[in-house]
Amino acid sequence: MSQPEDSNPGLDESNARPVTVTVIDYDATHFSEWKCSRPEEIRLPSSRRTVTWIIVDGVHDPEIVEAIGTALGIHPLTREDIMNTRQRPKIEEYEDYLYVAVRAVAVDGDEGFQSRQVSLLLGNGYIVSFQEQPDGTFDRILGRLRAGGGRVRSVGPDYLFYALLDAIVDGYFGVIEVFGERIEVIEEEVMAEPDRETLQKIYSLKRSLIALRRSAWPLRDIVAQLERGESPLISDALHIYFRDIYDHAVGVAETVETYRDMMSGILDIYLSSQSSRMNEIMKVLTIIATIFIPLTFIAGIYGMNFEYMPELSHPLGYQASLISMMVVAATMLIYFRRKGWI
Repeated sequence: MSQPEDSNPGLDESNARPVTVTVIDYDATHFSEWKCSRPEEIRLPSSRRTVTWIIVDGVHDPEIVEAIGTALGIHPLTREDIMNTRQRPKIEEYEDYLYVAVRAVAVDGDEGFQSRQVSLLLGNGYIVSFQEQPDGTFDRILGRLRAGGGRVRSVGPDYLFYALLDAIVDGYFGVIEVFGERIEVIEEEVMAEPDRETLQKIYSLKRSLIALRRSAWPLRDIVAQLERGESPLISDALHIYFRDIYDHAVGVAETVETYRDMMSGILDIYLSSQSSRMNEIMKVLTIIATIFIPLTFIAGIYGMNFEYMPELSHPLGYQASLISMMVVAATMLIYFRRKGWI
């Protein structure tokens, strides 16, 4: 496999992409969307009766993060967490907003998956989402908002917050499905004719599952805390929805753990098969060597250069020695077969 599945580009790769900020403002009857080209343009609408969703694609521009932090009153520590894309998933509750940092995953062709940090801010009447790069995780939600259908247009920002987390968790199922297919292929290889390339595939997939586990298990804990309903920014009616996400997150974490156990079992089978194959090879070589020991003994005796030895002058001595060698070899083969050694 040419690249690690848990790829995190960090700030270096993101620097090649410009940061884009999209502001969406909506309610049941109103929808507007615009892009902010300069940091000073980022602000909440004057009317707070609507829901505002600020979508930030790219977190490497400190001016953008600073402008959003100034407009919304975001704590400086939260701003640092937003720009630190290699931290552990976490949830923090402040006086005016709720901050959640999770890992969103997506299938990356046949090579595995990509992992990106997504930071979500839930405040009074607004949501801010920070992504390292746009990856299509929230495209379906954007489509529903623009089309004007669905419940998301008629409820508050806490429901949008739920929808975003639900979309992130759904992304794990696609990756898990790909891993399940790859495990089946590796199982078939191990049971057929495994080689060193098979061993590399096993270790590569194990590393991928470990990386996926590091993202999945903290996500389960974060959703569990939201499901308990400790934040006043989330209405009681949505607790059942977060419970559903929690069930999905637990299913993801358990499936990843099951796949890790399966890969450990496959690795044991591979090592056992290689050991069994080596034993078969050594058994064949040992049998061949054992058969040739008496043949070598016979040839050694009659290969000595003594002048006076019986049968040296016999006209059929050469044929007799070959026949005796064949008889000895056949007798040993019959004996080995009756013993079940071959």
